[in-house]
Amino acid sequence: MVELLVGLALGLFIIATGITLMAGNLRENRALMLESRLMQDLRTASDIITRDLRRAGFWDGAVQAVQLPSATPGIANPYAALAPSAAASDAVSFAFSRDSTENQSLDSNEQFGFRLRGGVIQMQLGSANWQALTDVNTALISEFRVTPTIQEIDLALHCAVPCNAADANCPPRQQVRSLSVSITARSSADPAVQRSLNSSVRLRNDAINGACPA
Repeated sequence: MVELLVGLALGLFIIATGITLMAGNLRENRALMLESRLMQDLRTASDIITRDLRRAGFWDGAVQAVQLPSATPGIANPYAALAPSAAASDAVSFAFSRDSTENQSLDSNEQFGFRLRGGVIQMQLGSANWQALTDVNTALISEFRVTPTIQEIDLALHCAVPCNAADANCPPRQQVRSLSVSITARSSADPAVQRSLNSSVRLRNDAINGACPA
């Protein structure tokens, strides 16, 4: 009888140990699945954001903005505006040309942006058309931050006539613009699962401020 009870106790101990190990493995597998899904969602959102930001300021008529010594001042790029321009923000707005034939104006379907609202990153497609980029049922975004960095290059050597010292608009300066994007999110299924992703994008379309003297 004693041997039977000892054997039964050992059997129950082995079964309990096995169940504990199996439950631990299931928890780890679930956590790994949630982490993988969260990172996949963050990478997808980051790729879309950086891809679109890279196009900010694109203008099919950019050659018309070039000012030659024998020509009148060029036309200003209608898609050059970008916000934020200095401080970090949880929203970014920009524009780029989608015209098959450039009409030299900013149309309603050429305005874009991203913003954080209610734990969701929203994407702007057109002047007033916002739609969710991330799914709140999968990932709850706690931080979306866009930080601009601007490097200015002095273009005084390219002016045929020296600048007047009193002219604040001269010399022209080329702005080399970059944006850092930071996203932090936690899994909607398990708040303990939290991940962050940082990316940066160099805008292809530099902005020119100022002009050479006539």
